[in-house]
Amino acid sequence: MKNKHLILALLMSVIFGAGWVFAKAALDYFPPILLAAFRFGVAALILIWFVKPPRGQMRDIMMISVLAITVPYAMIYTGMKELDVSTTILLVQLEAPLLILLGAMLLREKPGLRKSIATLISFLGIVLIAGDPDLHGSTTGILWVLGSILTWAVGQIKIRKLGDFGGLRSLAWISAFATPQLFLVSAIFETNQIALVVHADWSIWATVIYLGIAMTAGGVGIWYHLIGKYPMAFVSPFLLLVPVTTILGGVLWLGEELTIMTSLGGAIVIAGVGMVIIDRPSQKNNGGA
Repeated sequence: MKNKHLILALLMSVIFGAGWVFAKAALDYFPPILLAAFRFGVAALILIWFVKPPRGQMRDIMMISVLAITVPYAMIYTGMKELDVSTTILLVQLEAPLLILLGAMLLREKPGLRKSIATLISFLGIVLIAGDPDLHGSTTGILWVLGSILTWAVGQIKIRKLGDFGGLRSLAWISAFATPQLFLVSAIFETNQIALVVHADWSIWATVIYLGIAMTAGGVGIWYHLIGKYPMAFVSPFLLLVPVTTILGGVLWLGEELTIMTSLGGAIVIAGVGMVIIDRPSQKNNGGA
């Protein structure tokens, strides 16, 4: 991975980690599907003016929007509404091994022994970070999150098959298709949206703007850009750095305690991702500059 792409991957992890903290706070006010609709609506409004329409691929983009945004984010925000941040972020880390598995099955990308071991090491670090999470609080919430992860992973494989389509271009049009879908689903399953919008204070809208611009236009845009250039097995382990930022955000923003086990787990995650970074892909696997 080139140095500029490595920096982007690390920045993406920090942006995502902070976004989980802010999203959890926003879910205390907005219902989950409505929050997802605002998040991707803001992203679409920002990005759509700077990219070309995907002529000839509109149908594919529309189908991808359902799998990559509408269904998984409606599900994961619904699940996170019932779960604490540490439990949610632990479950979300199943994305990385699942993406590597699906990449091997559907894209014939061979992760190799070193990347497989590094991913396992990082995942063990996530387990230490979470300590002993309370998974008994809501079985329904856990199922929502697990379902979202599976749907999201399939969506990422579909995006990967688009090739180097352009990260921001993909994100802009996928978000544009997903936003009305999410508003429609919210209208069907949620209530009191108009009153909540009218009475929301500046801090709620600031969170929505962060989720839409920084986390989505910035973080997800970087993600789409990278998976268009590198195999899933190389990019997805960077997602394992996200809990480190999330837990630090919990300490600084939510007043949570940083334990020795959490610190040790974070070090193990960084070590595992470091193994992937050192194991550079061959030129054959490198999709472009």
